[in-house]
Amino acid sequence: MRNEIWTEKCILSPSLISVCDLCNLEHSVRQLEDAGIEMLHVDILDGHFSPSMPLGLDTVRQLRKKTNMIFDVHLMTTAHDFFVEELLDIGVEQLVFHGEMEPHMDNRLNQIRKAGVRAGVALKPGTPLTQLEYVLEKCDAVLLMLINPGYAQSKAEGQVPYASRKVRELHEMITRRGLDTKVILDGRISKQNMEEFAPEGLADIFVAGSTCLDKSDLKNSAVALREYRKSILGEV
Repeated sequence: MRNEIWTEKCILSPSLISVCDLCNLEHSVRQLEDAGIEMLHVDILDGHFSPSMPLGLDTVRQLRKKTNMIFDVHLMTTAHDFFVEELLDIGVEQLVFHGEMEPHMDNRLNQIRKAGVRAGVALKPGTPLTQLEYVLEKCDAVLLMLINPGYAQSKAEGQVPYASRKVRELHEMITRRGLDTKVILDGRISKQNMEEFAPEGLADIFVAGSTCLDKSDLKNSAVALREYRKSILGEV
């Protein structure tokens, strides 16, 4: 199932730092596994790219030994060399880095893909899609932030009003070139986002955080979210 998942519609990728108990990660991951979730969204921040640093690489390395879930990594750092090398050594399945912080996007994508890992570029809300113009063909995935990264705890931080337009323009860009690049949406992702973008294939991977999963009842809320996914895709 590990490879087949990339062909599915509306892939759920729960955010480790948003919905898991960081003092008892293995327990949280087991709850997600029991609910039938196969992918885990792993945010790596350095405290410089954005004002947060909730998860260390050593923790990810230990967690890798305890689960076969697919690690969908979102790298939010000001410098990439060290983090990319460590994450490739840990053994992640997909790794996206921020284009705004990478002076050699083409080379970085080559490095990750050469290691047998799916590679992609993440963009902050205000970054134009033109940054992808000459590297899109090498992107297995593009992650669109729908809120400003690192400010998820701020109640004043909502999804940007141009989110839908940006998602649709990226889908058109991918379709026009005949690519199979997956679109990942991250930042206050809701059931309404899934309903708007999943059935038509406008986005493929939805980073599920506290907006659509209940940290205090993780397994049951994940089961419910999977059922909701089936309903909007007409699978029930």
